[in-house]
Amino acid sequence: MEYVQHINDVLKPNITEKCLVLDLFAGCGGLSLGFEAAGFKTIGFECVEDAVNTYNKNLVGKCFCDMLHVGYDYPNIENIDIVIGGPPCQPFSRIGSQKGMEDARDGFPIFIDAVRRIKPKIFMFENVQNILGRHKWYLDLILNELRSLGYIVEYKVLNAVNHGVPQNRERLITVGYKSCFKYPTVEQKKTTVYEAIGDSMTLFDENSKFLTPAQDNYIAEYEKKSCCINPRDLHANLPARTLTCRNLAGATSDMHRVKLPDGRRRRITTREAARLQSFPDWFEFAGNETKQFTQIGNAVPPLLAYKLALAVKTAYHAEEKSKYYIEEVNETVTGLFYAYGN
Repeated sequence: MEYVQHINDVLKPNITEKCLVLDLFAGCGGLSLGFEAAGFKTIGFECVEDAVNTYNKNLVGKCFCDMLHVGYDYPNIENIDIVIGGPPCQPFSRIGSQKGMEDARDGFPIFIDAVRRIKPKIFMFENVQNILGRHKWYLDLILNELRSLGYIVEYKVLNAVNHGVPQNRERLITVGYKSCFKYPTVEQKKTTVYEAIGDSMTLFDENSKFLTPAQDNYIAEYEKKSCCINPRDLHANLPARTLTCRNLAGATSDMHRVKLPDGRRRRITTREAARLQSFPDWFEFAGNETKQFTQIGNAVPPLLAYKLALAVKTAYHAEEKSKYYIEEVNETVTGLFYAYGN
């Protein structure tokens, strides 16, 4: 299968750069995998032990299992030129209490502190699109604080499906730089579920897990009441809907599943989920099945991370702008925000 072979080959770590990339809230290493495939060596920090074990099993760089805090003493700080990460999205996700900065899991103060003290050439973070809603004011505070550190800071919502990933997955990608930066271009071809898991999606064995009759009845009733045109089963000719830890690890009627020729619905396997997230087949996950699903659902798709890393690589090697140019750009951006409400 062309797509599977592509991610197996392209996403192999290939370290060519001398600088070090610091990955905060690294999870199982989806973002770091993309950066290592683009030539950067990484160092990660994550507080979930199974995710740390997955990272260390597959990547060149080392991930440390620790709880970060403002003022954390990062190792090899003098070699870090790029800071990346995915501050926990639960405080801003539509699924949850949406407490934002009042949520103890808010990782933005830690991320800003790391940028302030390390002074990287470029940084990038990923978060849910929903932060542009009721928490937009907090995002503006974050961006203004980062701009005050001497960076041009911009953000854009990217859909992974526009960058080779067989999944509709919208995420906010924010980048801070001192040279220039161009987001990856949108690709017209969309990778389908069949291209990712067509070799397995009609198969099952004694270990397969099927939705119960009660769940099937619930789904039928839900689809009837909501006048659902396209059932939420995976469709071979389309990209998948967003994979989350909830609809992978949770035994709910909304879980990702395939409908077999005999009418039964089978829960997808961890490997199928990994492929839909663009993880290569050689990438091994640590922990039990539930913990593997959680790691996969929380990850940045490595293929999207790779294309972002290539854009970061270009910016990293570009000539830095003057302090006055950066200040002028930031003043213009701030002025537009106040004039038009951003």
